[in-house]
Amino acid sequence: MLTKRLIACFDIIDGRVTKAIRFQDNIDVAPAEELAGVMYDAQIDELIFYDITASAQKRSIDIETVKKVARRIFIPFTVGGGIKDLRDMYEALKAGAEKISVDSMAVRNPQIIADGAKAFGSQCVVLSTQVKKTTQMPSGYEVYIDGARTATGMDAIDWIKRAQALGAGEICLNSIDNDGTLEGYDLNLMKLAETAVSVPIIASGGAGTPEHLKDLFTKTEAQAAIISSMLYSPRMEKNYTVCELKEYLTRNGICVRPPAK
Repeated sequence: MLTKRLIACFDIIDGRVTKAIRFQDNIDVAPAEELAGVMYDAQIDELIFYDITASAQKRSIDIETVKKVARRIFIPFTVGGGIKDLRDMYEALKAGAEKISVDSMAVRNPQIIADGAKAFGSQCVVLSTQVKKTTQMPSGYEVYIDGARTATGMDAIDWIKRAQALGAGEICLNSIDNDGTLEGYDLNLMKLAETAVSVPIIASGGAGTPEHLKDLFTKTEAQAAIISSMLYSPRMEKNYTVCELKEYLTRNGICVRPPAK
């Protein structure tokens, strides 16, 4: 049985972690390196770092904050936002990332996926994509870029299939409609994705209770879940610990990396 992964995702603005609802009204949470240390000590399985304004501002990723976070953790670390070419990928890896996430730039220049996979291996290249429900696409979902600000006219399922063919080794699929709502993942989106690609899928957008994680892992083939709001969102009445969530999942027959005693 494959071990399911719990992931903290940092939406970074000016070196600080923020939380939003549907990519709007970001609330400040904490300095990125400080929260990274807290999450590592809490035994989170992985951490994803998105410089969420880099693409819209047409600038490079905040590499200094990447370095600060990397010094505080010893778990798989994915970095994205403002990654334009192989040089940016190399700089992020040199700063401490293990995987590179591409999103807006991959839509504008899909060759960056193939170039990254060739240079660093498919296991290093994660396609992150933000999608929104629509009746205008065959799958019912459209790809958005620039921090979910810009519609692309691209079908979400067609896009992740193409990304896999280009060499992406993992797909992080974020529902804009569910993001930050605490109402659960878009399970229909995950089911569509799992029939379209064979690489691991990370579910993002909507987790608010342990039951949402159980539903995701028992009703879909998603291999990992982003659970940021459950851990540190100021909007939550109760923030959960990683250990609480892993113990709940274990009791419900879901295989996770056990917390150290």
